Amino acid sequence: MKVRSQSFSTPKKRSKPPAVPECSAEQVLAELQGLGTQRNIDGMAQFGIRAENVYGVSKPKLDAFAKRIGRNHSLALALWLTGNHDARILAGMIADPRKITSAVMDLWVRDFNNWDVCDGTCCHLFVFAKPAWSRARSWTNRKDEFQKRAGFALAAYLAYRDRIAADAQFEKFLKIIEREAGDDRNFVRKAVNWALRNIGKRNLRLNRAAISAALRIQKSDSRAARWIAADALRELRSEAVQSRLRRKKS
Repeated sequence: MKVRSQSFSTPKKRSKPPAVPECSAEQVLAELQGLGTQRNIDGMAQFGIRAENVYGVSKPKLDAFAKRIGRNHSLALALWLTGNHDARILAGMIADPRKITSAVMDLWVRDFNNWDVCDGTCCHLFVFAKPAWSRARSWTNRKDEFQKRAGFALAAYLAYRDRIAADAQFEKFLKIIEREAGDDRNFVRKAVNWALRNIGKRNLRLNRAAISAALRIQKSDSRAARWIAADALRELRSEAVQSRLRRKKS
């Protein structure tokens, strides 16, 4: 019988992915283009992601690429200026949140033209930036659909990312949610609902406050507002959420 060699019996150490050397935005774009597929672009369209300048790079590949690059703020700023969909998502993943100012956030939010870039940038970058709260409140007043969505998406992320925020900050935001619940644009109403649910899942006190807000919203003449309220109440009153919050308190 053939003896198995040592190389097969001893597990090999996994090698780390090669680091990306200092490179230009143009070089990163070239690599992104090679990673993208038309199939991914078609799939994005099915989920309501519309982008003219896009390569169709999958999220796992973007995650791996961002990990190879690491934090590179100057490269992130350059990638954002390319206007490419994939490059902008990557920019949000490699930018340094400590260097993100209100001015930069206001500049970038004006470029949001789909929920993918909006939510990705809020999730990976904006939620960790010092001006996150002020920008979230400010953007809820915007007229543009995706800029306004950004305000509520950011609040949704703050509800579980910001460990030290006081309940009072979220209670004030619930008033904004009540104010804007009548916006029937798809990507706004879904973000309003998302923020309401996430705030209500933070702790028992905010759960009660969010349920009270939802009950007031439910009385609105707006169909969008009633949907927001009904969907939120279904989750916030569920036994799964109530049990988790009770365990969290104890």
